[in-house]
Formats: sequence, structure tokens, C-alpha cells
Amino acid sequence: MKTTIEKHDSSETRRLMACLETGKLLTSTLNLRGILEHIMGKVSQLIDAENWSLLLKDQESGELTFEIAVGIDNNVIRGVRLARGEGIAGCVAETGIPIYQSDVSDDPRFNKDIDEQTGFRTTSIACLPLTIHGSVVGVIEIVNITDMEKFKANDLPFLNILADYAAIAIENSRNFARIRRMSVTDEYTGFYNVRYLHQILDELIEKADRDKTKLAVVFGDIDNFKKVVDEYGHLLGSQVLKEVAHTISLSLTEKDILVKYGGDEYVIILPDKTKEEAIELVNTILQCIREAQYLKAQPDPVKITASFGIAMYPDDAQSKKDLLLLADNSMYRIKKAQKDGVGTA
Repeated sequence: MKTTIEKHDSSETRRLMACLETGKLLTSTLNLRGILEHIMGKVSQLIDAENWSLLLKDQESGELTFEIAVGIDNNVIRGVRLARGEGIAGCVAETGIPIYQSDVSDDPRFNKDIDEQTGFRTTSIACLPLTIHGSVVGVIEIVNITDMEKFKANDLPFLNILADYAAIAIENSRNFARIRRMSVTDEYTGFYNVRYLHQILDELIEKADRDKTKLAVVFGDIDNFKKVVDEYGHLLGSQVLKEVAHTISLSLTEKDILVKYGGDEYVIILPDKTKEEAIELVNTILQCIREAQYLKAQPDPVKITASFGIAMYPDDAQSKKDLLLLADNSMYRIKKAQKDGVGTA
């Protein structure tokens, strides 16, 4: 029979190994969900309780979303959102101060809604903030701990280390996503750039082949843009490009993709549209551009027109290169012939 000291040493060894494994994982992958699942798996193995959850904080709204749940049906709880400051978890997320509550029955901060949704019965909660650089990015919530005093004496130091690891993983993931967005975003308009165009067009062509659907690519160019730059300068010219991109985007759906191509050119990708649907949409965009006023803050706002060319995959072209070339050529034919119109391959 193992002595109490041997059991304690074994428990400490398992905690130490869990921290070392998590630290190694943190430096070897940017798979946020995989890291968080690993952390919560270790927490559930080493801390006696009934369920263990990790919630992520939306940095803009302050809402919390259940991301990982152990000991309760993940399909039921994952994605459930708590309003800013709602419940004990919301309080911790707002203040950055952990809460250890042995009996939640009389705690006004406790929110019974989650229990009602899941059929679970909460009696005690330990909730820790995931904090990095003074900012709370989420919380870990442990429910119905077997022995709260033992937890605080023996488990809490270990949990604090894993909470720090979780916060680092969340920050790393968000920084990576931010850098990735910057690499595919046009700095002037905030819309996608040429790098993203080539990346996503390859994917959409593969999808069109797989699903036997069509894909429209549209080239657009502002007519006589040089006159705008000559009159207003390059800085305000860039502002016009941004405003035109916004005008175009207002007519697009979530599936459609707008790319700032170069100079005063744009590319619009329209998945799952026929040529007739693409022509109708582009004519709507053209009419919106004609009717809009740009640089409204200036004494003399700008009125412009644009020229567009449309090519279809696979009807007009069977490769990305040919598709872009045909759409571009269709647009230039309109510019040379009349401007302020829509051409097709």
C-alpha cells in the first residue's frame, strides 16, 4: 500500500509532467483548439471535479463563449455565449480576479441558465481568468470540486501555470491570425490583395470542378482616374479608391470576394453564379458607382464611372490564368470603346 507521501509525490510528478508536456506543445504548434483541448484534458485528469470548461472572451463585445467542455456534452455547451459580465465567469472576465465559491446557491452572481440548458446541477465553482499583458482573454471554470480547500492548497498552483499557458496559446493564435490577415489585405482599402486573389481562386476553381458549379471573375477599373489624382493629389486619390471599394462591397454577398488588384483596378470573384446573374450584379454595382459622390468632405465632391469585364469558369476559360486574362481583356475593350459599361468574354 502506498504511503501518503508516495501518493503526494506521484501527484506532484503528474502535475509537473503535465506542465512540461503543455510547454512543449505550446512551442511546437499554432493549433489553438488542439492546445486548449490538451490543457483542459490535463486539468480534468488532475483536479477532482464534475466538469471543466474553458471560455474565450470576445475582445470587442466582452462576451464569453464556451470553447472546450469536459464532463458535460460538448455539443450542447460549445458555442453558448454569456453576455458581458454575466454569471460568475463573466465577473471574473471583467475584473480579472478569480472566484472560488463553495456554495453558489445564495450567490447573486451565479447564472442558472446554463444548468437549465444542460440539465446539470452546479453547487460549487472555481473560476480563473486567462490573463496576458494585463488583458483577460478567457476563463477556466471548474464546477463541483470535490474538496475546495484541498483544491486551493494543492491544485491551484498547477492550474495557474496551465491558465498562463492557455492565455499564451490564445494570444499566439490571435497574433498569427492578425499577421495572416495583414499579409492578404490591401493597406489602402482594407479589402483583399492580389496574394489572396491567387490563393482563393485556386481553391474556388477546385470547388467548382468538384461541385460542377460556375464561377465568375470580374475586372473593374475606374474611368479617368488620373484626372482625380491630378486634381486632388495621391492622398485623396487613395481615399477615392477606398470609397469605391466600399461602394462595390455593399452590393456583394458574404460568399462574394472583393480584391484590390492594383492601381485603380479591382477584381470581384462571384462563386456559384451564372453569367446572367454576374452581369446583373455588375450592372447594379456600376449604377451605384455612377450615383455615388466621393470625397464628400471636399468643396467639390468627385463623380466617377467605371468599366467592368466578366469571364466565366469553366465556360470561357479552363485555367486561372486564362480566366483572369479574359476578364481583364473584356474590361479593356469596354474602356477603349466607350467606358462606363460592362463587357463579357
